[in-house]
Amino acid sequence: MTAESPAGPLGGHLDDDNFPAYTMGRAADMLGTTQGFLRAIGEARLITPLRSAGGHRRYSRYQLRIAARARELVDQGTPIEAACRIVILEDQLEEAQRMNAEYRRATGSANPSAAA
Repeated sequence: MTAESPAGPLGGHLDDDNFPAYTMGRAADMLGTTQGFLRAIGEARLITPLRSAGGHRRYSRYQLRIAARARELVDQGTPIEAACRIVILEDQLEEAQRMNAEYRRATGSANPSAAA
């Protein structure tokens, strides 16, 4: 570590959930799955890994959480395409709920039925 780069080789990305820090092999090991599974959910457009300068797939912690949820559904017998769609819908619902909560805070309405 030098004085010019106090954060080290990762450039301060240790706390960044979206930093593509994991290779395909490491990601598969962490998830307890195969690299083929990661390719399949990539083809289903559930996650799109970034590519290193050499063209290798790199995954972020956020992408690994998404992949873990898809694996959970597949392990329960859900076809991979359906599992990917379920995870996408769950993610969209979570985002909509977050936006609604922010809107309620901004308008000062703690009771959603009060607006009805």
